[in-house]
Formats: sequence, structure tokens, C-alpha cells
Amino acid sequence: MTTRRFLAVAFALCLLSPLHAGDWPWWRGPNRNGVAEAEPMPPLQCGAPEMLRWSQPLSGRAHGSACVVGDRVFIATADEEAQTQAVVCMDRKTGALLWNSEVHRGGFTQKTNKKASWASGTPACDGKRVYINFINEDAVHTTALDLDGKQLWQTRITDYVIHQGYGSSPAVFGGLILVSADNKRGGAVCGLNPETGEVVWKNQRAAMPNYSSPIVLHVAGRDQLFLIGTEKVSSFDPRTGKTIWEIEGATTECVTSTVTDGERIFTSGGYPKNHVAAILADGSGKVVWETKDRVYVPSMLVKDGHLYAVMDSGVAICWDAGTGAEKWKARLGGNFSSSPILVGDRIYAANESGTLYVFRADPAGLEVLAEAKLGDEIYATPSICGGQVFLRIADYSGEKRRERLCCFGGTR
Repeated sequence: MTTRRFLAVAFALCLLSPLHAGDWPWWRGPNRNGVAEAEPMPPLQCGAPEMLRWSQPLSGRAHGSACVVGDRVFIATADEEAQTQAVVCMDRKTGALLWNSEVHRGGFTQKTNKKASWASGTPACDGKRVYINFINEDAVHTTALDLDGKQLWQTRITDYVIHQGYGSSPAVFGGLILVSADNKRGGAVCGLNPETGEVVWKNQRAAMPNYSSPIVLHVAGRDQLFLIGTEKVSSFDPRTGKTIWEIEGATTECVTSTVTDGERIFTSGGYPKNHVAAILADGSGKVVWETKDRVYVPSMLVKDGHLYAVMDSGVAICWDAGTGAEKWKARLGGNFSSSPILVGDRIYAANESGTLYVFRADPAGLEVLAEAKLGDEIYATPSICGGQVFLRIADYSGEKRRERLCCFGGTR
């Protein structure tokens, strides 16, 4: 089958993919922008005992978020002591463990940053298969499992040298699985055949450390795959890998995922400099505005002409998306690695110390609606769908650390 014919058939099949309203099928949610459906609304007070629907223990230490499709919840785990990386599937209603599929055993050959984990990516599910990226044996691999946990294929993407860690999540789009792995040895961004794992297209990347995930957004009248970091902001055709446009100006290392207002994209980075930038996505390469704020790890949100963020240092901030004018800046508390999620006019944001804040997306100022201490640590981003909040939480008993996936609210 020719590449062109394959893409046409795969895209048609993708349109028939059995996903539903109420799913959170991949990183950053159904629209890849951190925005959840507002009907039904998730609980405001997740800390209320009656709001905890279920809690399922997880082995090891990982920072990836939950992927929720239909009546199933998928999440990646990594156990350094056992040297295993796996995908776990739970029943959405009860949290009961349905299967635990080991993807790699051994291969933890490098040292990571103390904030990193060996399973920092979020699975993606197209309703037929579950896809996950892991670094193992000095390389990044993408693996596909069926909905019963059976491994279907595994593709080696590129060699990988850890600088801080690896956390890029796969994206499902246009009948392809999109994956990236930037690193000091020279990375790659690829489009894979979801049926076989065959590489349909592949672009080499600069030999620089970087951590962002591929994000596909409809901007300036077309679908564009964005990658930020390695000192560039890059736009690709997600179906072919062809570069649409690329500009200098991003930092070397970026973690956040790009967001858009339909005309501009908003990027941020934290090493070697701090910056937030608005860039026209029409190929002109024009930087509309830029600030020196540090939004390094948590991704940003766009609502009604305003850009919202929670800075790594625990400060929430709002800008006018068109001009970059700062509307307000106010402290929440603690440090943040988790990205905020927008639901209606509420923003849900969890800090590293285990506190979940809910504040209003309002350019007039910070209004905290709820605050709940849910555990001792939260590094993963909430997944919010169908009126439920799925959140990976860690607790300590002395020096013993234990993780769990919790579901708050909803009667689905």
C-alpha cells in the first residue's frame, strides 16, 4: 500500500474510532488543550470524603496521568526496585484492577533528575489500542497494547541520553500515532502506523535535551503539529511530517505543551532562560509578545481571549492573549509540576505537596473556590471527564512512599 493510500484509509478509520463524550483519551484531553467538558461538572470539593469514588494502589513511582476511554482507565507505572515498566487498566466505575501488562523489565540504565520518573508519559487510546512511550535500554520505544493488555507491537524510536528524564506522551491524530524524543544524542519526531508500528514518516531533531510532547492544534486554518524546544518553535504537517514553518527563539529545554486561541500559539520555556511567548501561526514567524515569566513545567490554558498559567513557583497568572498585558498575578502556594485543567470557568491545579486548588478563570483577579489536601505529593496532571476527576496521588508512611489513582465525583 502506498503511503498516500495508507494515510487516506487510516484517516477514514480514525474518524470511525469508538471514542465517546466523557472520555479523556490522551494527554491534555480530547481537544489537546487542557480543557474538559463542563457538563456534567466535576466536584468542586474533591477533599470531601463523599467525593472519593474509589482509590486503587499503584506500584512504584510515576508521574503520568490517566487515560480514560469508555468504561476503562489506563495509566503507566514504573517500579525501580523491580525494574519494570507497565500499563495498568482499571474499571472506571469501581477502580477494580482489570489487567497489568508489563512492557519492559530491566533496562533502567541511566540516572534521572530527582523530580523525574521512569513513567512520566500519559497513555493514548483510540478506542481500539492503547499506546505508551517508555525510555528503556538507552532508547525510546513506543508500544501498542490491545484493550485486554496484550502487546501488539513495539517500535524503537531513537537512542536517548537522559539529561533530566523523559516524559513525552504519544498523540493520536489522522490515523497515525505521533511520538517525539528530543535528547542530547539527536532526537526524532515520527508518525507511526497504529496497526503495525511501522514508521510512516520520521524527522530527525537537533542534538539537545528537551521534554515537550507533540501537540496537534487547528490554527490559522489548518491542522499543525507543534514541538517547542531545542531553541526552535516548529510546526509540522501531522499527516506527512513536512515542516510547515519553523522559527528560532524557543529555549533549549521546554516541557509545556503548546496552546492556541486559533490565531496565535502560546509557548513557554525555562532553560537557559524563562519566557512566555505569543507567536502568529500563519507561517510569518512573528512573535506578537513575550515575557520573562517562568512557566517551565505546567502547561497553560486559553479562555475567552485570556491566557492563564500556574508558574512552577506556585504563582497563578493571567495575561491578555492578544497583547500580553498582565491582568493579575497572585500566589496559590507550593511548587507545581502538574498542569492545570480548565472546566467551564473553573481551573483545577494541583501542587507538588498534594493540594488541589480550584480557582476561577476570571481576568478580574484570583478567586480561589476550593482548596483540598488530597495527599503528600502530586506530580501528575488531573484527567477530568464525565464529571469525574482522576488523579495520581502519593502518600508517605515514614519513609515509605505509596502511590494510588483516585477517582473523585460522578455517578457514571
